Amino acid sequence: MAARAAADVVDYTGIARIAVCARLCKSGRRMMLVGPIGSRRSALTRRLSHYLTLTEAEDRALEAAEDRERRIPSGYPLVEASEPIDRLFVVQQGWLHSSVRLRDGGRQILRFHYPGDLIGVSSIAWSQAATTLTAVSDCIVNELPKVQLGRLFAMQGRIGGLLYAIAAAESVAMSDRLTAIGRMNAIQRLATLLLDIMARLRVTAGGVIDTIDLPLTQADIGDALGLTKVHVNRTFREMEKRGMIARNGRRLKILDEPGLIDFTGFVDRHAVIATDWLPPLLA
Repeated sequence: MAARAAADVVDYTGIARIAVCARLCKSGRRMMLVGPIGSRRSALTRRLSHYLTLTEAEDRALEAAEDRERRIPSGYPLVEASEPIDRLFVVQQGWLHSSVRLRDGGRQILRFHYPGDLIGVSSIAWSQAATTLTAVSDCIVNELPKVQLGRLFAMQGRIGGLLYAIAAAESVAMSDRLTAIGRMNAIQRLATLLLDIMARLRVTAGGVIDTIDLPLTQADIGDALGLTKVHVNRTFREMEKRGMIARNGRRLKILDEPGLIDFTGFVDRHAVIATDWLPPLLA
């Protein structure tokens, strides 16, 4: 993730497609590069460090838990719903979404995922994937086997507790969006989504941002908010007309964040997570 300080812009999607220098796997619609774990610090570790000062032992345990790296081109699935799964994934770069297919062929997007997210958590109770995970942009993820997660919980109580708290916060954030879908108009729904995306990205951006490169299509946004593509396009134009946002291609800037918060009642579920209840460090 590279911050464009001059423009206060963070580009989370500008990952160059890497030449095929590793084994290219193809299974149905899925295509991914598989390679060794790099030397970079994990995005999950950086995200947890936003809430808690990690010890060297905790840092090492998190890094050791992550397994092989996968590179998923935009539009390809990482996991299909109902297929066997025995691992979770750490998003290192790029965006993904989790979705389910409806009987009429439609799609409901349940959640978007960003660098630093531990994804596949919704499937942890079963041996089959509960949702389909699809790359919105070119992505890099690392596998995190469930057995390794179990060891983290057993050996690193603070990490286990913090991961549980983050999952709870994400669940509340999704409930907020469901409330918006059920009780708010189109502009409020879209504004709530944009505010939530911005709040979540700030956790791993290392500072306040008000502008992002948005890789989501209007179909993606519509399937997340219960709107048609036409309605999403019209809503974006109306928000621009009202001076709420400005757009230039994929680049989107929130012009009046306090006003949008007041307009929607948005609550940031990502900036702060209580850690005072976590178990003490072992001597």
